[in-house]
Amino acid sequence: MPAYPHLLAPRDLGFTTLPNRIIMGSMHTGLEERPDGFERMATFYAERARGAVGLIVTGGIAPNPEGRIAPGAAVLSRAQPEPRHGLITRAVRDAGGRILMQVLHAGRYAPHAAAVAPSALKAPINAFTPRALSAAQVERTLDEYAECAVLAREHGYDGVEIMGSEGYLITQFLSRRTNHRDDCWGGSFENRMRFALETVRRTRAACGRDFIIMFRASLLDLVEDGSTFAEIVALAQALEDAGANIINSGIGWHEARIPTIAHMVPRGAFTWATQRLKAHVRVPLVASNRINMPAQAEAVLAAGAADLVSMARPFLADAGFVAKTMAGRPQDINTCIACNQGCLDRIFNGEVATCLVNPRACRETELDYRAAARPRRIAIVGGGPAGLACAEIAALRGHAVTLFEAGERLGGQFLLAQAVPGKADYGETVRYFEQRLAGLGVDLRVGRRAIADDLIGVGYDAVVLASGVNPRLPELPGIDHPKVLSYADVLLARRTAGARVAIIGAGGVGFDVAEYLSHAGDAAAGSAAEREAFLSAWGIDRSADSPGGLAGAGPRMRATRELWLLQRSAGRPGAGLNRTTGWAVRLALQLKGVQMWNGVRYERIDDDGLHVQVAGEPRLLAVDNVVVCAGQEPARDLHPALAAAGMTVHLIGGARDAARLDAERAIREAVLLAVSL
Repeated sequence: MPAYPHLLAPRDLGFTTLPNRIIMGSMHTGLEERPDGFERMATFYAERARGAVGLIVTGGIAPNPEGRIAPGAAVLSRAQPEPRHGLITRAVRDAGGRILMQVLHAGRYAPHAAAVAPSALKAPINAFTPRALSAAQVERTLDEYAECAVLAREHGYDGVEIMGSEGYLITQFLSRRTNHRDDCWGGSFENRMRFALETVRRTRAACGRDFIIMFRASLLDLVEDGSTFAEIVALAQALEDAGANIINSGIGWHEARIPTIAHMVPRGAFTWATQRLKAHVRVPLVASNRINMPAQAEAVLAAGAADLVSMARPFLADAGFVAKTMAGRPQDINTCIACNQGCLDRIFNGEVATCLVNPRACRETELDYRAAARPRRIAIVGGGPAGLACAEIAALRGHAVTLFEAGERLGGQFLLAQAVPGKADYGETVRYFEQRLAGLGVDLRVGRRAIADDLIGVGYDAVVLASGVNPRLPELPGIDHPKVLSYADVLLARRTAGARVAIIGAGGVGFDVAEYLSHAGDAAAGSAAEREAFLSAWGIDRSADSPGGLAGAGPRMRATRELWLLQRSAGRPGAGLNRTTGWAVRLALQLKGVQMWNGVRYERIDDDGLHVQVAGEPRLLAVDNVVVCAGQEPARDLHPALAAAGMTVHLIGGARDAARLDAERAIREAVLLAVSL
């Protein structure tokens, strides 16, 4: 029997058969609006199709200008035809794949003055207040959905996914939270779901029976006045009757104050929502959200929780995810770590998406890993993310690579990160590089701190210093007091902090340490206990009659210690955290009672604790320990000797710039250097 009998089994849809149960879920890449974007998307999607994924879904395309997800975002309509879609569909078909185009109308989430919605209710995440659609405009919009699908078929797509979740227009019609209409499109749930059903009916009528219609339904809104389970069942059954072939699952609205795909969300945290619906529907049902490895996906299907699984960001991380699964090589998969840095953070900043662990994602036409014209002998000092990524691509291109790592394990800062609750997946990246470098024949010298004599005069054509950073110690009386701990001491469990702790520095490392020290419970990563603890902590209710899936009492979090998170600057603590995950990190610590102070002047550390001034007022924090997270300095002690010897030396990652620990930048620099060697 194959290792993944459920995951790799075909799925018959009647008029076509999917070769396996894995869907590459929709992701807006930012290429949709670039002048050369369709050519680049064709290469991007074709590479995933060659990787044997069963079905691909594009990023969201609006059916009319009002529905754009951003000013100037992609639209497909008779008034604005886009012939270059054929580049994508031909490339995917030639690679043996199938692809759906997602039709997405942003509704009140559209960040522009033309925004429309069922009712003129402003979204808390948008500066614009939408206009309420008239009855005639509702009818016109429904026809534009169907027209968009017809154009998708004409351009060669195998079907469409109709986006009916995450708080976009269709969801806004469904929910009493956002639909205050008193006509036939509002009021009772039967009326509120008419818009969703009509999109499917009109699309089916316009496109015929041999066209895939996947509807992405919100199985858990996670907002007040959201849908009840009875309403979700009624909608799903009506969607079947209207002509949907597949129902995909969406979790949470964008305005929800509960994380759904970030690193702190346990793997498979929401598959129970799919499982409870599955008994009520006949068409295939898709599980989604935080599914990132084949064994986990197989377990979801084997348990009867779904018929297919959708994974979006894992296909940014590794285009060959399915092919490696089929070959029985899951250990070779470059796993998505749910950091959001390369993908969602970039998209929300108006940039092209990519991936922290795979900078080639969405840059396939730019980053060429072909063999080097002249293989060279390369030494890399440092086995953190930057050094590992540089070693991988340099060796892949045919260079002879020797990598020196002073520690007993590869991984660098990722060994610290994986200790933070919710960041266990960072260890998957270390596993990937260990497998990859061994397979590429990299000469690994682990537990060996490189010295100049190891590098000078022994035939290396170039040396790459990826030696990382050293923690910065502030000039503060008492900084050598026994109460003082480094963040590495804490995260590597070399020393144990007491019950009352002050953290100097409120950057990313300081927040990681606060999360580590405040975490309650010891459930294993990926376990059922971890998932249950997450649901309870964030106030998610599984009961069928809970609107939106919210518990009445709200989030319930407790800290194991009394913590102070301190920063010198006057700005908001955590202002520099990543855009799409930072809010959840801050909120969780606030709910745990962590005190965050800004504008702090540090005076001294002594037996009594940490003496500070806040707004000119002296204060004593009578703490057991002080953890220093006050920045870093480049670790590049070897550079002067190597430069003096006339060697070609490259600095990457923290060794180049330690101002802010940024693994995405470090890995990107490493890959760009390896391509240039």
